[in-house]
Amino acid sequence: MRGSSLATRLFLSATAWVVVILAITGIVLSSVYRQASERAFDRRLNLYLRTLVAEVATPDEPPERQFQSLGEPLFDLPLSGWYWQIARTDTDKLELRASRSLWDRKLSRLEEQGVELTAAGVRQGYVDGPEGQNLRMVERPVDLGADGKFLVTVAGDATEIFEETRTFDYYLAGTFLALSIGLVLTTIFQVRFGLAPLKRISDSIADIRSGRAERLEGEFPVEIAPLARETNALIDANRKIVERARTHVGNLAHAIKTPLSVIINEAAAHPGDAFAAKVLEQADVMRDQVTHHLQRARIAARLTVVGTVTEVAPVIEALRRTMEKIHRERCIAIDVEAAAAAKFRGERQDLEEMVGNLVDNACKWAEARVFIEVALEPAGAADPGAVLRIMVDDDGRGLSAAERAQVLRRGQRLDESKPGSGLGLSIVTDLAALYGGSLKLGEAPIGGLRAELLLPGV
Repeated sequence: MRGSSLATRLFLSATAWVVVILAITGIVLSSVYRQASERAFDRRLNLYLRTLVAEVATPDEPPERQFQSLGEPLFDLPLSGWYWQIARTDTDKLELRASRSLWDRKLSRLEEQGVELTAAGVRQGYVDGPEGQNLRMVERPVDLGADGKFLVTVAGDATEIFEETRTFDYYLAGTFLALSIGLVLTTIFQVRFGLAPLKRISDSIADIRSGRAERLEGEFPVEIAPLARETNALIDANRKIVERARTHVGNLAHAIKTPLSVIINEAAAHPGDAFAAKVLEQADVMRDQVTHHLQRARIAARLTVVGTVTEVAPVIEALRRTMEKIHRERCIAIDVEAAAAAKFRGERQDLEEMVGNLVDNACKWAEARVFIEVALEPAGAADPGAVLRIMVDDDGRGLSAAERAQVLRRGQRLDESKPGSGLGLSIVTDLAALYGGSLKLGEAPIGGLRAELLLPGV
């Protein structure tokens, strides 16, 4: 049940237990009822058996009137399934008396099947009858001393037992089926409404993560309220930590940039000094590194804030207008095709920096056209969330595979005649990685370079 919800697992578990318990209970009850039916049937057979034994032990009646007091007409109906038989066992010559229902047949003996005598001195069991009936039989050996030894047997059609048991099983199955349905419906009700507060918390956390809410709101049961309270406390603590991190980053930026500015100003006051020129060169490198790492620290701090969401289309449109003004002299046409519902799970200024670097780079290398396409791909089975795909194409000369790998490295420039420091694409790569995204370079359908930026979307 991998990936299944808690409600589904609870429901399946409860249903399985209900089925197992009812099945075991049904088997036990059916077995008990069958044994009760057999005991009732045996009492009836034993009544006839005792009557026959009394007749054998006190043969006061004439032979033609013996064994007429059983009171069961089925003993006179041929092959009815109800039989009695008296056999003498102390002589080699078979002396046999039997009910009219047996005709010229005879009954099997339980003794021959290895059935032992009970404490009451009888044997009980099932045998096959003359017409293939399944008979329930009781037999009792009787020792009359000088009058001889006899084996008295009474058998009845066991169909009565089986039909009674089968009827009971049908009623039992119907009752348990109705009970199972009732229990399953009760379980569904309990799982559905009992776990509803957890579903509300899950939906509320999803709203916080997507930026639609800031805290868990609403009333929760007393069992769930502590979870909601601690979750809100965790969100508040997280925001305070982020604020402190932002403050420290700002203080560090101010503390480092001010001495660097002093060093640069002092070195610039000696333009002809080789040492001053070296200081200026290294100070510029230091300033770039400080800016880069402070930017990473600032972004990392912002990424811990839950629920920041930015609409993409307005950002792209604003960048288009800005870039058209910047590159007005080259008459670069910037076309945009952006999904109106696309949203970026992050802050606006980070999206502006990443896309701005890509569009600015495309405008520098384009001949006449830049095309920006924004698409939002919904979450799939293997993806935890939606993917925002931003593609920036130009119609310039493009780059080879080796050149594409080179320009992604920090500070690498292919053409020194183009303005810039060579940090743009590497900054985009770093920022995208901090958000769990990536930057890919390839060939654009319009002939130049395609920069494909993948970011978390909403």
